[in-house]
Amino acid sequence: MSYADGFVLAVPEANIAAYKKLSTKAGKIWMEYGALSYVECVADDVPVGKITSFPRSVKLKEGEVVVFSWITYKSRAHRDAVLKKVMADPRLQADMKNMPFDTKRMIYGGFKVLLEF
Repeated sequence: MSYADGFVLAVPEANIAAYKKLSTKAGKIWMEYGALSYVECVADDVPVGKITSFPRSVKLKEGEVVVFSWITYKSRAHRDAVLKKVMADPRLQADMKNMPFDTKRMIYGGFKVLLEF
């Protein structure tokens, strides 16, 4: 069964172009190292819930937008191998130190795929 890394983060609207540039670069590198897919989505219809929601999850501030992303792999072992190569790639090192969003409010994790069509 396949494996996915998922991400939810808040990006300042003023930084969307910089985020897209970084994501385009990162996506190409992830795919080069074997990821099956790399997807970045910008919130379009994500209401603030009474208890929990995408905006609440990242403590969304005025002037920010929620970004929801995922990367898919063949398996957890495949993900671990790809991630190791990506994190060591010098093309991303400078970018990792100067992200166009607050990394402290990013939610991420690895998931075993339960169902896939």
